[in-house]
Amino acid sequence: MAAEDSCGILSSLSNKSSDHEFYTPVPKGYEAGRTKYLVITGSVISGVGKGIFTSSMGALLEAAGLKVEPIKFDGYLNQDAGTLNPYRHGEVFVLDDGAETDMDLGTYERFLDKNLSKQNYLTGGKIFNTVLSKERKGEYLGRDVQFIPHVTGEIKAFVRECANNTKSDVVLIEVGGTVGDLENGYFMEAMRQLQYEEGRQNVIFANVTYAFNPSSLGEYKSKPAQSGIRTLMSLGVQPEIVVVRASGEVGEKVREKISIYSNVPIERVVSLPDASSIYEVPIMLHEKGLDKAVLDLLGIKRAPAVRTEAAMRRWEDFCEALAKPTKSVKIGITGKYTEVKDSYASIMQAIEHSRAKAGCKVELVWIETSKLGQKSTDAEVAKILDGVNGIIVPGGFGSRGTEGKIKCIEFARKNRMPYLGLCYGMQMAVVEFCRNVLGLSKANSTEIDPDTPDMVIDILPEQKKIEGLGGNMRLGGKDIELAKGSVAAELYGKLKIRERFRHRYEVNPEYIERIQKAGMVFSGKAPNQPIMQVVEIPSHPFFVGTQFHPELSSRPFTPNPLFLGFVKACLEHAKKA
Repeated sequence: MAAEDSCGILSSLSNKSSDHEFYTPVPKGYEAGRTKYLVITGSVISGVGKGIFTSSMGALLEAAGLKVEPIKFDGYLNQDAGTLNPYRHGEVFVLDDGAETDMDLGTYERFLDKNLSKQNYLTGGKIFNTVLSKERKGEYLGRDVQFIPHVTGEIKAFVRECANNTKSDVVLIEVGGTVGDLENGYFMEAMRQLQYEEGRQNVIFANVTYAFNPSSLGEYKSKPAQSGIRTLMSLGVQPEIVVVRASGEVGEKVREKISIYSNVPIERVVSLPDASSIYEVPIMLHEKGLDKAVLDLLGIKRAPAVRTEAAMRRWEDFCEALAKPTKSVKIGITGKYTEVKDSYASIMQAIEHSRAKAGCKVELVWIETSKLGQKSTDAEVAKILDGVNGIIVPGGFGSRGTEGKIKCIEFARKNRMPYLGLCYGMQMAVVEFCRNVLGLSKANSTEIDPDTPDMVIDILPEQKKIEGLGGNMRLGGKDIELAKGSVAAELYGKLKIRERFRHRYEVNPEYIERIQKAGMVFSGKAPNQPIMQVVEIPSHPFFVGTQFHPELSSRPFTPNPLFLGFVKACLEHAKKA
């Protein structure tokens, strides 16, 4: 189909009246063919690596000089990821505009080194809310509202709106879930229609599948991959690219079988084995020529090779730094979701970025704090933290595991062990200090104990008035003023920063003066508001707590300054151990 033909079809479809079966809203100023689309689907198993593949392709296309924008579709009926349990879904990644999203958005931001927004994330709940709201307002002109054309039409409108707003050359669309899932079927159908309307020269599909290697057979089997791709094709989608994930390199015979069953030329059936670091994936895909294949399929003129090669050298240097550390440290992560490591994905990535810069290996020690309590002895805590060079207390909600966290914080403070508290970790550091330094033995957060006589952490009436959020979360990027000469200011190298928040509770201003006189300093605050956002103990080698989540802004080539400072402090601690 020629470009002008696809434009003509789109124009005719979008202008149809309610008497016709078409419903294809197009944003004002949208030009069919200006933006190209790469749609990524997954088959055989969930967690196959679509997010990493999408991010890596985005990095490669940007290296070729293109403006790239990613979108993630999630079939959940939740309107966003804010209420999803970390045990079931992994961490909630918060964007600068306050959108609570799937953790894949964090991967996109890290690989593309850019801030995303709510226009990059779409759930089933959000799209149904849009459809039902329009139906109640009569915007469908009395039509019987259906999955086709209305739900699929709104999905296409969301995609085109993103393309229109960002003026992107390529939009990467990751369809969450697995081919054949009931909950993502309408997303698949919408993308099939997108290709029909925009033309095959403007919309292509890549399927990320999986090849198993049963230990009893000792060879990779392609039948599940073949079946998964056949399911995709039965939905009317013909993939142009197949990426075969596996524990090791998949041989040519397996690729040939998949090629035959999928109608995809074997040079575009690419093996993608497990890597020691996710940041090796752009290099692997480039070496297999997949970025060239995508550009050729979409008819995009490539940038001079020197630009792409310079970007590849940057990734290679980063991966080499990860692979050849000269020193080693142990960092303890004390939390209550330690059985599901994806709950702390951004923290792990921030440590990864920092260790590359610091030239060291980091061994993570997962400490389940619910096994400790207020009556745990110093010896019991010391045993759990034996050999650890620093601890992180991450964010969280609720009371479970809290007393164990406070015990670990006390140990780090007394034993001059590097400490980094994130959101809840800052609040618990304040509680620990008030209990054990100020002598307020029952000090607590009203989230944990509403009847505490010393509510050092609380939801404040002043904050409700200032934020206009009542009991809701403070979400997204906020400005922070740092105190001159503080550890935080020295690490950031400036006195005004912006970081992302996700919390309800704050340090009670009534206790600030007493706390500071005892040696804990509030070195970061909200501009013109009594909201404390950074605490530190100047007499300690490294004791910093933040109300915000610095891990969310860390990137491979620019690690977050607080994480980098913490890792370096852990290295110093290891030298003295």
